[in-house]
Amino acid sequence: MRAIAVVGYKKSGKTTLAMELAQALKAQGLTVTLVKHSHHGFDEKPDTDTARFRESADMVMGFSPGGSFVSWPGERPLSDLIPLVSTDILVLEGGKTLGVMPRIIIAPDEATAADLDPELALAAYGDVALEGVMATRDISGLARIAANGGFLLPGLDCGGCGRENCRALAVQIVAGEASEADCVAMNGELKININGQPLALNPFIERMLRGGILGMLRELKGFGPGPVDIHLG
Repeated sequence: MRAIAVVGYKKSGKTTLAMELAQALKAQGLTVTLVKHSHHGFDEKPDTDTARFRESADMVMGFSPGGSFVSWPGERPLSDLIPLVSTDILVLEGGKTLGVMPRIIIAPDEATAADLDPELALAAYGDVALEGVMATRDISGLARIAANGGFLLPGLDCGGCGRENCRALAVQIVAGEASEADCVAMNGELKININGQPLALNPFIERMLRGGILGMLRELKGFGPGPVDIHLG
């Protein structure tokens, strides 16, 4: 899955930019999931069904011909939400501390940009050129950059790629010194897709599952050396 974050400080315009970027990506023929990260929770108008349901239960869901939703109490990591996504690209508004995807930063100066992890930046939105990061207000251009350069690492920090964590690999991908193919958790010998999305496996789990499956298959008549294809529906 391709993904891009839009990061900046409060009232920097990142919400507006994220929505405009999503619209520009849709204009390019891509399906888009727009995600918001908030440190302060989400406001829900009183006297609505959702607000009343929240007071009565631990978890709230809704479904209708026009749409569906799930509302969990407390914060859930992005990795818990990804299995629900079925679009071409994900646009995250916020998430300054997430090092699993590239970003577009909104910063008026170098000092502000330094606090927004510019090593992960594909571009900056605005008029001020930042060191090593192109600045532009061309939304269509930013959408093309996101579509071509967006990526999402699993965030397992397993070290299988030889880097300290997923952020270190993401920085190298943004710099053109590595690629998503270097993520061992997403590109091992054992590949599992759930609803079309690859399931990340750290090297230890992959070896355990692969060894267990092959060990059971070896006991079956007809088993021999060669590629093994297993399909579960």
